[in-house]
Amino acid sequence: MRTSKVAKRYAQGLLNFTQEAGSTASVFGDMKDLVNTIEKSKELQSFFHSPIIEVKKKISVSEEIFKSFSPVTRNLIQLVIKHGREAQLINIGQEFINKVDDMNGVQRITLTSATALSDENIKNILKSTSLVNHNNQFDVKSIINPEILGGYILRVGDQQVDASVKSKLSRLKKEFQLN
Repeated sequence: MRTSKVAKRYAQGLLNFTQEAGSTASVFGDMKDLVNTIEKSKELQSFFHSPIIEVKKKISVSEEIFKSFSPVTRNLIQLVIKHGREAQLINIGQEFINKVDDMNGVQRITLTSATALSDENIKNILKSTSLVNHNNQFDVKSIINPEILGGYILRVGDQQVDASVKSKLSRLKKEFQLN
């Protein structure tokens, strides 16, 4: 998923501010909670995307939902809503997380499988590839997509290993068509 220019600019501005203020760690935790909260609530996503709901109402509801956040994070949320960018909150939060992870040398790994994988299976998959730098920290995001039928798709940065049954069947189909 591509991140909008708006999200990148807000996230970079927030990162610059938190680095100067020395509050990057607390805002990082807040942003993880923000992204998690919005991702898990379709109602909250609809609320922020609604053009009918007034700005004051959105601000008061967000203040109540995110009251445990640091003042810096709460002020950012208010600013984003006042500028009519509340639909971008999740993207701003994710982009901030990505920027802090990049700054700290954390690799972002996406592992897509047809069913949920055990921690042991995830560790074995990560050990079997040279894409993962085991000397660095890494953040693994597991995605379940039954459409791949079986196997997995491992994405590290801009590189990908596709060991899914769907892609193998697709390759076989192409070979049969050529012969």
